[in-house]
Amino acid sequence: MAMSVPSLRPDHRTAIAMITPSANLVVERVTNAILTDFPEVSGHFSRTPVFGAKDAFPDDYDWDGMLGAARLLAHARPDIIVWNGSKGANLGFPVDEELCRRITSETAIPATTSTLALQAALAHVRARRIAVVSPYGSAYQDRLVGCFRAEGLDVVAEAHAGIADNLDFAAMSDNAIAAMMREVTAARPDAILSWCTNMPAAYVVDSLERELGIPIFDSTTLAVWHALHLTGALDGRGRRWGRLFEILSPSR
Repeated sequence: MAMSVPSLRPDHRTAIAMITPSANLVVERVTNAILTDFPEVSGHFSRTPVFGAKDAFPDDYDWDGMLGAARLLAHARPDIIVWNGSKGANLGFPVDEELCRRITSETAIPATTSTLALQAALAHVRARRIAVVSPYGSAYQDRLVGCFRAEGLDVVAEAHAGIADNLDFAAMSDNAIAAMMREVTAARPDAILSWCTNMPAAYVVDSLERELGIPIFDSTTLAVWHALHLTGALDGRGRRWGRLFEILSPSR
């Protein structure tokens, strides 16, 4: 008698499409790692040129590159398209709102970004006093802090590693990232923002939240979390990636 082999394929499948900077080594790794907790959800990726130590579009997006990546992802008909990049916070939140409008206009697919995910998370935990941790140089960090303040957030502390090259962000060690987070804890912010989707902070968030007693919102993880929420997949799983996964979860 032939044995019955159970299907490993979930009955309902969700596809999350992500645009990532071209020099990024972290987005795919973190997204796929988180999605192991959501076997019915798959991650799919496209890139837009962002590399080196100098941004060719310092005051705006490369709209052709960004929308070109979105159009390619749309061929797979995903449930959502996500810009998993942190630049929107440095340009101003309304720029990411415009990006999502353009992506949806071009593809008829809903869209979100790391920055808009942050906006949602901060609103739901009612956090206004934040600390910002990043790998950036001083000039970029100063501009980032200024943009957060322009959005009405009170930046009570910041720490940055002073790294210039985009690819080098991904080489930061867990210890270096944790040291910056511990440094800003003295100001007792409502939340710590780990801000750069090529800084591999996601792996230390859960342990540091338990140690420090402060929510930590990582830009890469935020994008995945918000996509899961908007597609209806968020249900309490993923908690090992931080308390963020308790926010907006219908099972909580």
